[in-house]
Amino acid sequence: MAIYCRVSTADQSCERQERDLLAYADRAGFEVAGIWKETASGNKDQRPERKKVMALAQDRRIDGILVTELTRWGRSTLDLVQTLQGLQAWNVSLIAQTGLQFDLSTPQGKLIASLMAALAEFERDLLRERIRSGFAAAKARGRTFGRKKGERPKADRLAPKVIRLSGEGRSYRLIAKELGVSINTVMGIVHRHRETCSPT
Repeated sequence: MAIYCRVSTADQSCERQERDLLAYADRAGFEVAGIWKETASGNKDQRPERKKVMALAQDRRIDGILVTELTRWGRSTLDLVQTLQGLQAWNVSLIAQTGLQFDLSTPQGKLIASLMAALAEFERDLLRERIRSGFAAAKARGRTFGRKKGERPKADRLAPKVIRLSGEGRSYRLIAKELGVSINTVMGIVHRHRETCSPT
């Protein structure tokens, strides 16, 4: 079993989770493969220690993952279901010390995972519907989305610098590198400027 502990802020400690999970593993007769700890917000994807545990599961080097509660592992219902599906494919269980236990080797665990998957799909459908309704309502009020045809906010903002540097004899490549834009953007600005300034 891999023990995974997570706290949300730097002023918190994984010590209690680690102690409780080691005791739980000892009572259950589990062999502990290691302890992975990290400080990360539950809604962020930058969780390198969890990725390490998932890699162990994918390599079939562990049989299960122990957490104090499911909120320590999953960032959301959808994230929980997605990771559970991966674990299920690798025959690795996610076992919480308290609350629901996703031991996917049991019929109960498989049933709960299926129910969670259905709930996640329902949440996705609700979110898509809210987004569509929001766009429709905004359009009905006359709001437009996306960049209007012919609009180039970044290029227009940088145009004076590009024209000045080009007038000083700088190459398109050097201008693009200095301003952090593509050569095509620089070329477009210069060409539009020449067209505007050329006699008709």
